[in-house]
Amino acid sequence: MNRETYSAYDLEGRRKYLTQEEGRRFLKIARRRKRAEALFCMTIYYTGMRISEALALSGQDIDFSTGVIRIRSLKKRERREFRRIPVPNSLLSGLRQLRGDRTEGPLWTFSRTTGWRIIKQIMNEAEISGIHATTKGLRHAFGVRGAIAKIPLNLLQLWFGHSQSATTAIYLNVRDDEERTLIRRTWK
Repeated sequence: MNRETYSAYDLEGRRKYLTQEEGRRFLKIARRRKRAEALFCMTIYYTGMRISEALALSGQDIDFSTGVIRIRSLKKRERREFRRIPVPNSLLSGLRQLRGDRTEGPLWTFSRTTGWRIIKQIMNEAEISGIHATTKGLRHAFGVRGAIAKIPLNLLQLWFGHSQSATTAIYLNVRDDEERTLIRRTWK
């Protein structure tokens, strides 16, 4: 693996994650889309899951009583492994409406290419550009938000489905707007 794999920045120092402000703009634009598309984007934003993991979700993967989405880790093809991520009630409510009485079959019936296109369109409308204006940028942003919120590393690792804590630890090394937010604590 190259050095870039274990960093929140590429080899030229450009960040791979959305800032909190970019995340807010992304959500604002996403919420204007058709319900299914909006919920697809919100699910990825609030869970940090991969696009293929989101498209594999069915109604059975949402535990409304505990407020958790169960995600099958698709990168670990040799064994069935699941992770559970709590999500906001507003997302649960929307997913309940989207699911209706269906528990079988995928929540979203569009292709991975269509999912990427939806996210790219929203990024463009939100005026987010660069290497971070991707689904993976949303995943990285989930990690950065978790680090800023002081979520324990072992819990972030569990939510990401990382086998090594070093992979998750990249989110502890944030800069730009996130670093400024952290350093403000020292100015008081």
